[in-house]
Amino acid sequence: MFAIVRTGGKQYRVAAGDKIAVEKLAGEAGDVIALSDVLLAGDGGESKDLAGVVVSAEIIAQAKADKVVIFKKKRRHNYRRKLGHRQQHTILRILGVGEAVKAAPKKAAAKPEADSSADNA
Repeated sequence: MFAIVRTGGKQYRVAAGDKIAVEKLAGEAGDVIALSDVLLAGDGGESKDLAGVVVSAEIIAQAKADKVVIFKKKRRHNYRRKLGHRQQHTILRILGVGEAVKAAPKKAAAKPEADSSADNA
C-alpha cells in the first residue's frame, strides 16, 4: 500500500519501509510520528478511502543538507559577497500506511530500592 503525504510544503510518495528526508520536524531520533496530511492512498492501481488513513514514521536522525554557496559579484565595482546555507531536515523511515502504528514501549529506568537497614538506625 502506498500514500502521498504533504509535509513541509512538499509532497512525497511513500510506502512501508521507505526512507525519506523531509523539512525539519520536531522530535528526537527514535520517536514515532504520524503524518496525517494524506492526499492519496492506494494499493496497486486502486485508490482507497482517505477516512482515517495515517502514515506512521520513525525519526531516524535530525541532519543538515549539503552546503549551498551564494556568491554575488558586480564586475568592476569591487563588490563580492559570499554566503552559505545548510538546510536542516529530518530523515524518516515509514513504518506503515493505514492506521496509526504505536511506538514500542521504552525501557523504564529501574529505581534503586531503599536499604531497609538504613531506616532502622
